[in-house]
Amino acid sequence: MERLSDQQKDLEVSKLDDWKLEDDKWIVKRYRFRRYLSGIHFVEQVAEYAEEIQHHPLIHIDYKVVTMKLTSWNAKGLTDLDIRSAEEYDRIFGKIRE
Repeated sequence: MERLSDQQKDLEVSKLDDWKLEDDKWIVKRYRFRRYLSGIHFVEQVAEYAEEIQHHPLIHIDYKVVTMKLTSWNAKGLTDLDIRSAEEYDRIFGKIRE
């Protein structure tokens, strides 16, 4: 995968819901849950998707808050795969909150 240009990166991240650019090479989002086990269920689904596409986020679980952090190590920055993964994580989150 090819790393996104600065212009592409800014445009794509701006389209994402509450994802923030960090250190110019990561995107980060915090998901809040009403129940601890809902957050764990979310992480399980994210892990299954990540295994499927072989692109794994850094995941931090802090009681009812799950933080996702994405970058593409091989590209040394953000790629389209990071953006697509973020969109899928938001979709999974939406299903859990329903």
